[in-house]
Amino acid sequence: MKNNLMVWGLIIIGVLAICWFLSAVQNRRPVEPRLEINSGLSDILSAEHKSFAKVYKPRAFIFPQDHGAHPEYRIEWWYFTGNVQTKTKRKFGYELTFFRFALTPEQIKTPSAWRDNQMYMAHFAVTDVESNKFYVNEQTSRAGNGLAGASSGHYHVWLNDWKAEAIKGNDSNIQLTAKSDDFSISLQLQAKKKIALQGIEGLSQKSPEPGNASYYYSYTRMQTTGQIQIKQTSYKINGISWMDREWSSSALSKKQVGWDWFALQLSDNSELMFYQLRQKDGSISTNSSGAVFFANESKTDLNLSDIKIKVIGQWKSPHTQINYPSKWQLLIPKLELDLIVTPLIKDQELNVRYRYWEGAVDVTGEKQGQVIQGQGYVELTGYD
Repeated sequence: MKNNLMVWGLIIIGVLAICWFLSAVQNRRPVEPRLEINSGLSDILSAEHKSFAKVYKPRAFIFPQDHGAHPEYRIEWWYFTGNVQTKTKRKFGYELTFFRFALTPEQIKTPSAWRDNQMYMAHFAVTDVESNKFYVNEQTSRAGNGLAGASSGHYHVWLNDWKAEAIKGNDSNIQLTAKSDDFSISLQLQAKKKIALQGIEGLSQKSPEPGNASYYYSYTRMQTTGQIQIKQTSYKINGISWMDREWSSSALSKKQVGWDWFALQLSDNSELMFYQLRQKDGSISTNSSGAVFFANESKTDLNLSDIKIKVIGQWKSPHTQINYPSKWQLLIPKLELDLIVTPLIKDQELNVRYRYWEGAVDVTGEKQGQVIQGQGYVELTGYD
């Protein structure tokens, strides 16, 4: 009898602990310890699993299959960011990101629908510029029993009730749906340009080591309409979004500490993507790269020698005490492009299970002597 009481006591304690944890995630209270996002990914990828596929050479992309999951690789993500506004010019930024992590190289055979070797995580954030407020939440789940997943039949990735799904089977028209306690989105995205292959025909090399690369493609400009709700107020919006897709089995090299990723949409109907990989010794990796996509959908690649990124502002997080760069000058002499990139609000730090800064930015500057404007998103990791 005493042993039974002990067992039931442990069960009750376990249930209460799980309820506390779920409540903390739902209400965005700090759940320690938190990881800096690139160190967290490095931990996930650190164990040697030779059975996972790696990215060694370019491949032919096949759609809609490649919009779906690639379980033979260890990690992948579906990334949506956008700048939108109301008719009265009230501005918002948003981010909805789905990550897939393979826990083992092969699916374990089991009669249980709950047991699955695929783990999904999603981050959802909204920037309310007028109120200087940043809202963020996250969810995690195994893929078992249909709680999370990604279809290869058409664009459809989901985690519980957060989802990105093709509208009427058209994979260039995507519905985004996500809801948290104080904020939600219901957005319709329509690609205005064809799929853009990043890197060398879609292969993005992250360090000199063979296989330390990803397959990477984007929709760089997606017309966006729909609604954003903040607490009890709903706003009808329109604007522009960006979608990124990557999959890989590698993380940063041991010499690299983090990255600064820029995705900018300019007023001349061109887009710029560049990721700057920072080394532990303070230098910038020669594997940093990007591209400019012109209005006619042609592309020019960028390497480290083509661009100069100067930090001209700083911000210290009151939540984590981390110092982040908070304003930049981007110079690309060969394109006669000189840009100033400024966060719409400074506090856009995602202080969730994996900690990083990612936020909506404003762009001003000159191109070939003419005034140019724009908007975009910047992601910063490795500053912890």
